[in-house]
Amino acid sequence: MEDPIMTKVTFSNSNNATITMSAIMEMPEGFDETKRYPAIVVSHPGGGVKEQTAGTYARKLAEHGFVTIAFDRSYQGESGGAPRQLENPHISTEDVSAVVDHLTTLPFIDADSIGAMGICAGAGYTANAAINDPRIKAVGTVSAVNIGQMFRNGWSNEIADKDARDVIQIGADARTADAQGGEPARFPLAPMNEADAPNEELRQAWEYYHTPRAEQPTAPGYMTARSLEQIIPYDAYHKAEAYLTQPLLVIAGSDAGSKWMSDDLFKRAASTDKRFHVVEGSNHMQLYDGEGQVAEAVGELAPFFKDKLGA
Repeated sequence: MEDPIMTKVTFSNSNNATITMSAIMEMPEGFDETKRYPAIVVSHPGGGVKEQTAGTYARKLAEHGFVTIAFDRSYQGESGGAPRQLENPHISTEDVSAVVDHLTTLPFIDADSIGAMGICAGAGYTANAAINDPRIKAVGTVSAVNIGQMFRNGWSNEIADKDARDVIQIGADARTADAQGGEPARFPLAPMNEADAPNEELRQAWEYYHTPRAEQPTAPGYMTARSLEQIIPYDAYHKAEAYLTQPLLVIAGSDAGSKWMSDDLFKRAASTDKRFHVVEGSNHMQLYDGEGQVAEAVGELAPFFKDKLGA
């Protein structure tokens, strides 16, 4: 296969016209703008940007005949919005639909054949968007994280029924400080230093974001502390039992501490057409950029989306 044609694009966010979204579109080999193609929206992990794992999956899926678009969420990467590094999950969910909005305006996109996938928190936002937006015809997730669950229950679900009101208070206090003109407080989305990592999997998260493995100047690895106020009560899978009816492919590593959140999505989704693929021996981070792990995941995602969207 030849490399897809990459195009960097910007467009106005349909939910907030003051924010310009930045994205990379990948066109399949032989792209003809007079034809109509199925499309896949690809959402990046919490703390990530489009040039990292989201771009990797977008590029590899374009090799299979799709137009793909990997985008930076509002307030992050090269997309607009202030305060910078806001991680409001409700806005992040709506960003997925805003990208769908943009795709429906393009003459070479089949608006009835739009799918979406995401990695880590981007997978949770994708699932939440699909619950709200039936224009998303098929959903794929890789190393899914329900960011609210993660902050309430811990990376490996080690904190049962945590009372997180104190964390909400941190977010509320940060908002007060911001309103009074202080420098926005920061909160890490992955270990900021290798010594802070509690295990090898999360050490790899530090390595991914803060070493040449995948670091990007637009991905500092933290969010605004005020984001905690929205994250703690958030459930990316809210009402999945009723409204997540689209075909669903869930992919997770057998050794991922986060796998319980993929298990929960699969269990709760109302879809009668759903499948769970386990990448044996993989942890959460290896599905970001591990050559064999990504190849296995794409080997499942490509035929899934071809079947559900056509290509």
